[in-house]
Amino acid sequence: METHIQLKRVTRLFQKPGETIRALDGVDLAIPRGSWSVIVGVSGSGKSTLLSLVGGLDRATEGEVLVDGRDLSLLSSDELAEYRRTQVGFVFQSFSLIPTFTALENVCLPFIPYKSARREAEQKAWEMLEKVGMASRANHLPGEMSGGEQQRVAIARALVNDPALLLADEPTGELDRATGEKVLDLLRHLHEERGVTILMTSHDPSIAEQAPRLIHLEDGRVTACVTR
Repeated sequence: METHIQLKRVTRLFQKPGETIRALDGVDLAIPRGSWSVIVGVSGSGKSTLLSLVGGLDRATEGEVLVDGRDLSLLSSDELAEYRRTQVGFVFQSFSLIPTFTALENVCLPFIPYKSARREAEQKAWEMLEKVGMASRANHLPGEMSGGEQQRVAIARALVNDPALLLADEPTGELDRATGEKVLDLLRHLHEERGVTILMTSHDPSIAEQAPRLIHLEDGRVTACVTR
């Protein structure tokens, strides 16, 4: 399979008073295009740091983070912002919806930097809400929705610009098991339908058991990579 993401000897250091935290330690990793990979490991193993580097939210201290063969460390801040807007969708554990915006307005957010025509943006957002089963809640605020509904809206926002890559950091972490399964089913459906590459973190053993591709992180190092 064609490689979509490649990490070459990637290290990320964080400085704290009196100590250096090695969040990632010489990571080598290749993610095939169109694959679904789940990164597992205990808290502090480097899962979220890895997603941040691939998503262009942070830069590696050493090594290369390549997406479509392009080294993200060589991009300017403006180029990274463009990369995030056009190629990456983000889903967070805490949903990260704007509480004063309706579901429709939250899904429209990725269009703001492009000053898209309001009607066109709303039409695309509405279509994405329909895909995730949330069109009936389009005019509701996040506080009027359940956790599962909020996460569906967050997924719609992440995919509305049709990105090639979806990064999901513990997307079921704040949901009960039944709701979490529904969110996973939705992601599976969208993955099959759109062919998007999914890179996801989780500490849930049941998710790890279902993962087509499993990446084990321990103390900032990849200790195993299993394809089922």
